[in-house]
Amino acid sequence: MANVVVVGSQWGDEGKGKIVDWLSERADVIVRFQGGHNAGHTLVVDGKVYKLSLLPSGVVRPGKLSVIGNGVVFDPHAFIAELGRIRELGVDIGPERLKIAENTSLILSVHRELDGFREDAASAGGTKIGTTRRGIGPAYEDKVGRRAIKVMDLADIDSLPAKVDRLLTHHNGLRRGLGHAEVAHETIMEELTSVADAVLPYMDRVWKVLDEKRRAGERILFEGAQGTLLDVDHGTYPFVTSSNTVAGQASAGSGMGPGSIGYVLGITKAYTTRVGEGPFPSEQDNEIGEFLGTQGREFGTVTGRKRRCGWFDAVLVRQSVAVNGIDGIALTKLDVLDGLDEIKVCTGYRLDGEVIDYLPASQAAQARVEPIYETLEGWKGTTAGARSWNDLPAQAVKYVRYIEELIGAPVSMLSTSPERDDTILVTDPFQD
Repeated sequence: MANVVVVGSQWGDEGKGKIVDWLSERADVIVRFQGGHNAGHTLVVDGKVYKLSLLPSGVVRPGKLSVIGNGVVFDPHAFIAELGRIRELGVDIGPERLKIAENTSLILSVHRELDGFREDAASAGGTKIGTTRRGIGPAYEDKVGRRAIKVMDLADIDSLPAKVDRLLTHHNGLRRGLGHAEVAHETIMEELTSVADAVLPYMDRVWKVLDEKRRAGERILFEGAQGTLLDVDHGTYPFVTSSNTVAGQASAGSGMGPGSIGYVLGITKAYTTRVGEGPFPSEQDNEIGEFLGTQGREFGTVTGRKRRCGWFDAVLVRQSVAVNGIDGIALTKLDVLDGLDEIKVCTGYRLDGEVIDYLPASQAAQARVEPIYETLEGWKGTTAGARSWNDLPAQAVKYVRYIEELIGAPVSMLSTSPERDDTILVTDPFQD
């Protein structure tokens, strides 16, 4: 029996929510190990749609324990609002079903505002990253700068004034430099004390809880946000998120050792999308891109932003397989390709006349790579709702097998619609 890490193998938005929800029925514990409420998951369960940003996908499953790990940056106001929305849909989430690591760093209003100030300044003539303006990056900056306020600090109100002063010494200096008014000490104190009673019942020593669950033989599912190509080290820097999104972060972001992880599942869309700025070698800014976006309903769960769309890029996914140690992939949204006469797959790049099989680390080189395509025959039949290989058109099966060959990893699961049961299971990651 293997504990499983789920990661996105592209730029995020690969359909992790559905897959995590599908796997969570087989798991006992679901752990969110990085990111913040900038990552959206849409779940469709029994015809009911749940849109989650911060909460682990397992919260809609009765009898499961959901965990927000220390690798997450936690916006208490977003948390309270999301709990309210989920409760309105009939799911009551109490402290017995959800734990938040005591050492998780908080996102505050100063982080959200700084995020927006920087994006506005970049729009006026700098390097625009295309953040969601939710304060994720500034909160991670404060974490590594050793001035973050953490969930556990809410339980020690007497210690907060000094910590708030330290935080504001930094932020007010930045705000003055950007031409914005300073924030009063009292404003942040009120912000913190107003959420303490709602958040503290969920606080726990998550590393200890998970160790006990592991020793008891319970199955643990680790859920990442965004995708490998948005990793702050391994992605298309600087057009990335502010945390490590790769599988190795599951250990650091939860307090469990790497030996506790048995299987890495890479969620992989049957084509490619990304949100925001940055390089995208196989992007189709044409009728094909419009077709993929329309058929795939490619709009951000959190922001509503239209996603950029393009052909499947095997170079990027092959690199993700190596960086994450991916054992198998869950291929999603194959049905979006239904009806195309031909389908292209990026199999390599040409950089300054030389053929290469990797994405360069340099931003300048990333902008210059040209995709090399292989063209495959499309299919007229439908893959939507297929639940066995026999339900798939022959050319669709051929496409899936070709992807496996190109990326060097098998397809463990195949998703053919947003409904959780429209899934073809090849290998059960928990039994690997």
